[in-house]
Amino acid sequence: MTKELLLAFGLIAAIPLIPAGASAQGARQTIAKYKVDVTNVSTGYRGSKLVGATVVNEANEKIGSVDDLIVTRSDKVVYAIVSVGGFLGVGDKLVAVPFDGFQLAPDKTMLPGATKEALMNMPKFTYQK
Repeated sequence: MTKELLLAFGLIAAIPLIPAGASAQGARQTIAKYKVDVTNVSTGYRGSKLVGATVVNEANEKIGSVDDLIVTRSDKVVYAIVSVGGFLGVGDKLVAVPFDGFQLAPDKTMLPGATKEALMNMPKFTYQK
């Protein structure tokens, strides 16, 4: 019994000495290295905080709200899906607006030059199933 306990404790003590990749199966994998300026990233806007934000124009008129953010696969352009019209999500219309047209501030999501009517005249956005 004592030998089994010593062997078990010895194996447990040796676990930290096993190289990290030794337990992985198959070929080694590498991850491309990217240089990220975390200070710059930390001053950005979180998508989770933008979704649901009220969208206003430069006259501070409410013209819609951010329903979602979409990144295309091919050209990596970010679009804001804006909900316009309707009341409490009923009767609203979704439109896709290039995200670079927005001006963001900590307390405001602004789409300069836009009106509710202009957004309503845009093609309707529908999610692909």
